[in-house]
Amino acid sequence: MRKLKHEEIPRPDPGEVPSLPKHPIAALLDNVRSIHNVGSIFRTSDAARIERLWLTGITGTPEHPDLHKTALGAQDVVSWTHEDDAPACAARLRREGYTLAALELTDAPTAARDVEPGHFPLCLAVGNEVRGVQDELIEQADLALEIPQYGAKQSLNVSVAYGIAVFDLVRRYRSFSTSTAERA
Repeated sequence: MRKLKHEEIPRPDPGEVPSLPKHPIAALLDNVRSIHNVGSIFRTSDAARIERLWLTGITGTPEHPDLHKTALGAQDVVSWTHEDDAPACAARLRREGYTLAALELTDAPTAARDVEPGHFPLCLAVGNEVRGVQDELIEQADLALEIPQYGAKQSLNVSVAYGIAVFDLVRRYRSFSTSTAERA
């Protein structure tokens, strides 16, 4: 085994990324306060090749120069929109056919392995670092995805939790059929 050199790593040219098929997953960032977490979520979203990020409330946008420290260019290839009102954005996305999945600890958790083909397209709502996903979004959610916690703490950093959840969802989506996986 050897570590691959930078030029050996297979990846698309940034100019062709917008035309590549996306996984039918979007994310709604609900008042994520750390611009570094937002940048990390952009970078993970590029790696997972999701459709779009909906940045809501106080969530910072790519205009903030500090986002670039963690996004490392992903802000230029991941589609995004900013909206002030997260619940209104979520309601519109649900009307457009998205399943709303809150990444939150609730009394009715769903494991990523239990997400069904009919749940796609799916919008993953991730919340504020302190307060989590706001109650109005939980009330609208079709699912609550939960990442099992085995230690003393009851949560993960929002960008870490997002990375785990979005890749679990991508793997789940790609598992439904070979032809689906080959398209994406």
